[in-house]
Amino acid sequence: MDWNRVEGNWKQVKGKVKEKWGKLTDDDLDVINGRQDQLEGHLQERYGYAKDQAKREVNDWYDSQRW
Repeated sequence: MDWNRVEGNWKQVKGKVKEKWGKLTDDDLDVINGRQDQLEGHLQERYGYAKDQAKREVNDWYDSQRW
């Protein structure tokens, strides 16, 4: 996975992230700032996911995107 695409285009991508995970606030998205580990951590907080579940959710979402 080339997460650099997400980091480099975060302003455009964060709308898709918010659409997928609506419990994330705008402040959360600003803190995440395109970093995969931060996204996974915030998903754990907001959704109560276990660490491996958050990682799987993010990877599945990333793989489903049209890059």
